[in-house]
Amino acid sequence: MASQKVLVVTALVLSGLACAARAQDDYPSRPLRIVVGFTPGGGPDITARHIAQRLGESLKQQVIVENRPGAGGTVAAGMVARSPADGYTLLSVSSAHAVAAAIYPKLAYDTLKDLAGVTQTATSKYVLVAAPALGVRSVRELLAAARARPGEINFSSAGVGSGTHFAAEIFKAMAAIDVVHVPHKGIPEALGETLAGRVQFFMAPIANAVNLLRDGRLVGLGVSSRTRDALLPELPTIDEAGVAGYEQELWFGLLAPSGVPRGIMMRLNAELGRILVDSDTKARWAPIGIEPRPTAPQEFDRLVAGEIALYTRIARAANITSQ
Repeated sequence: MASQKVLVVTALVLSGLACAARAQDDYPSRPLRIVVGFTPGGGPDITARHIAQRLGESLKQQVIVENRPGAGGTVAAGMVARSPADGYTLLSVSSAHAVAAAIYPKLAYDTLKDLAGVTQTATSKYVLVAAPALGVRSVRELLAAARARPGEINFSSAGVGSGTHFAAEIFKAMAAIDVVHVPHKGIPEALGETLAGRVQFFMAPIANAVNLLRDGRLVGLGVSSRTRDALLPELPTIDEAGVAGYEQELWFGLLAPSGVPRGIMMRLNAELGRILVDSDTKARWAPIGIEPRPTAPQEFDRLVAGEIALYTRIARAANITSQ
């Protein structure tokens, strides 16, 4: 009797393995979706939409981009973390994903256990921009205005726990100024409030700000990198403009629910790698300051884990918590 049970279990295991192998061989047999945790127009959305088009062509299946904004991207992350681990649901993230893990005490998912890296997709910079009505033309003038009017000057973000929030909070802490955070649903809304002058400054992703700066609708004060950016060569870095040591990089990537079969993950990583190094991708993203940067899945996992550890230390030191 015991031997019969062993034979039955063995048969079931072998049958399961065979089904899994067939599922990988047939992948993809239906449309995929890439979930974005913010409103359309931000970096995670811009990169996801180009990738969706190209990946769909490569896999010969439709790839749908689905925006699910809310709570600094954690609504979308939770949804993807609970999705089947079959390679049909991906999550487009930015630095905000690591920030959220550092400041939200009770997430409905464990970032490092429930989600796994497919690849980093790109990097970019922030630009510190001001509303023209504020009347400042440099970082030092912004600092002087903030110190003269403590608690009266506001700054936008794409939501509590977003990368734009944390980049500005680090700027605020390093500059030792008293300014007030005004969160919004996404980058377009945060930009709109800054353009209208209802909020005075914003640490905006360069992709969203560059054309507004060139048109003179916003005032550029500094870029977040240690070196100047080729898109805005006349703009100093924040470090050289008055806040010594300031540096923040904005990154983007794709995650999947943990447990996706290795064959499917490696297929996705290879397809995405080809898309990201393609000249068309570089040509589309270069004018908005986004640089493709594909990685191996485990390399992206290490980046996310390291960023969470870094942001957790900074959040605790600066007493930054979610609302």
